[in-house]
Amino acid sequence: MDAPAGRRARAEGGGTAFALLVVITGAAGLLASWVITIDKFKLLEDPGFTPGCSLNPVVSCGSVMKSGQASVFGFPNPMLGLVAYAMVVCVGVSLLAKARFPGWYWLLLDAGCLFGVGFVSWLQFQSLYRINALCLWCCLAWVATILLFWYVTSFVVRHRFLPAPDGLRAFLTEFTWVVPVLHIGIVGMLVLTRWWDFWTS
Repeated sequence: MDAPAGRRARAEGGGTAFALLVVITGAAGLLASWVITIDKFKLLEDPGFTPGCSLNPVVSCGSVMKSGQASVFGFPNPMLGLVAYAMVVCVGVSLLAKARFPGWYWLLLDAGCLFGVGFVSWLQFQSLYRINALCLWCCLAWVATILLFWYVTSFVVRHRFLPAPDGLRAFLTEFTWVVPVLHIGIVGMLVLTRWWDFWTS
């Protein structure tokens, strides 16, 4: 068996800290999806309903939920989150139980996380520059997805399921936290500058 095939067949489990991070980010996304789904149904029943997280013209969950971008696939986006984040929680709990998964499983998980972070990046753009409003529960899901993506990607790189230079692998071994912090920081700066006049008034 060649080396790449051997890497794909080798099973790996995560440490306790990594498993907890997967559980916590999955649970955070699941909570956000659940609350948004409930509020969405209330909005469908009563168009005049105001979600509890609609605090001002900028932090206005209702404006986001009523937008076309909130149902990209023909149903409310958080319903997709209910399924996806529940699966993430199951993976994290399995890791806490010392489960080990082969390389193809980790690559599929990372591909799912890549789709997730790409989707929330699109939603961030839509929220900031098209809908012109923020949803706090959406922001929680954004942060959870960003953390999950970078830590899962770091895992598959460090365990050689994805090819990468040794320098990058060494960096991720010690400083994985730097990348999601920078990513979240950039999003935070975009939010700050987008409504600078509002935040400082």
